[in-house]
Amino acid sequence: MNPSEQDVITSREMKALEFNAEYCGLSRLQLMENAGNALASEIITRFPSRKTKVVFFCGLGGNGGDGFVAARHLLSSGYSVRVVLGGQAAQITHREAKTNFYTLAFPPHQKLSIAEILDSTEIPLVDGDVVVDALIGVGLKSAVRPPIRQLIREINGLQSFRVSVDIPSGLNADTGEALNEAVRANLTVTFHKAKPGLLINERHVGELTIKPIGLPWTLEQLAGPGDVFLVENPRPPESHKGDFGRLLIVGGSEIYAGAPILAASAALRAGVDLTYVAAPEKTAHVISSLNPNVITIKLKGANLAPKGLEKITEYLHSATAVLLGPGLGIEDETKAAVNQIIASVEKLGTPMLLDADGIKAFADVPRRLDVPSVVTPHGGEYQILTGKTLPSALDEKVERVKKAASRFNTVMLLKGNVDVISDGTRVKQNYSGNPGMTVGGTGDILSGVIGGFLAQGIDPFDAAVAGAFINGAAGDFVEHEKGHHLVATDLLEQIPRVIQDPMSHLKVKRRER
Repeated sequence: MNPSEQDVITSREMKALEFNAEYCGLSRLQLMENAGNALASEIITRFPSRKTKVVFFCGLGGNGGDGFVAARHLLSSGYSVRVVLGGQAAQITHREAKTNFYTLAFPPHQKLSIAEILDSTEIPLVDGDVVVDALIGVGLKSAVRPPIRQLIREINGLQSFRVSVDIPSGLNADTGEALNEAVRANLTVTFHKAKPGLLINERHVGELTIKPIGLPWTLEQLAGPGDVFLVENPRPPESHKGDFGRLLIVGGSEIYAGAPILAASAALRAGVDLTYVAAPEKTAHVISSLNPNVITIKLKGANLAPKGLEKITEYLHSATAVLLGPGLGIEDETKAAVNQIIASVEKLGTPMLLDADGIKAFADVPRRLDVPSVVTPHGGEYQILTGKTLPSALDEKVERVKKAASRFNTVMLLKGNVDVISDGTRVKQNYSGNPGMTVGGTGDILSGVIGGFLAQGIDPFDAAVAGAFINGAAGDFVEHEKGHHLVATDLLEQIPRVIQDPMSHLKVKRRER
């Protein structure tokens, strides 16, 4: 089997999709039931005789849960089933797996036996026509530990037909690497889509079959809590200042001092270590007085101009991402300076975000960008950049954004009632947010969050999708408390709340999709 690129999903993407499915009302318990049922149906199709003896080697996590469900379905179809559990039932902490274990085990069934294994010496002699490997799922990244390691050896030593659930235990789902010990399956039944590693290591995978588990393709185009999981950036105890990024924001003018403050504050809330704002001197002094957390670079003149760029050169070299645009203004000299900065950023290879007036300056000389980047236009800015008016139908907007992202070699986030994000191939739609967020400044919060993620080394598409959801969800929390009488600064306190517990958004808002 040779799945197309669209039929492949990484372990991280699959985990994020499961979060988003739960967010939309499709519970993990339902997904586990669907997976186990699909597995049981595959075994019944291949081994229709009810005299077939089936032995399940189950772990304590979600993969074991799939096995418990399949074992229950086989029992209900008249098969004799034996379960060898890699640990004690009391050690099952995975909620859905625990539910399905006790559903399987109680009340006792005369055709079911269960052995709980704490030590390799307790592994029983196994006599089965079919052996099901449901020990470890797609999340494995390190070497297999006892007693699972010994159970894998036991499986490989049997003459039975070996079936692996989702992925052979001990195999890295993304690289196909066998991590010190891995099951050599005759058949691997994976769910929803193939994982990359399954297409690489045929020796361990054997025959590959892909089973649907009720995840509609439209769900993969939805931004949700799972996309926040993708940008999680754990901090080791030995971390130092700057390890989590340095964001340079070029913004502000005589009229607009607030925009870069909002962007910088949002970036800090998103986890970046340091934010620098390069702004005209008077504006920079205002920014310093209003937010001491922001480091300002004071440029001569009333507006950004080419003659003031030398002062920010050293910061361009040290920045891990650059955000261009908040409150810059659209004077000719400012536009010229912006395009010079873009050229410098491209030479350095630094990730970049273009927003607001940065987009308008870039629109004077539109071209393919040569660095990882995000562009965040609203409808009017999209028209300035592309010269085309957006259609009203959402599906048509999606196609336009895909084409524009491909044209400019960037990730485009079209802001609107439904945000559309695309890198020219992938597409996500974000439904978080509310009409109260039409107030000025919420777009600066969004660009700051995304810029903060870019500075931490997050992939631009992942950063844009997560940023859109976080910004909208923060606005929804505020709306829940204050109605539509919100201001942009209200969102700042809610950003950490959404990042720490993105599923909590369900408590304040649930849209029918």
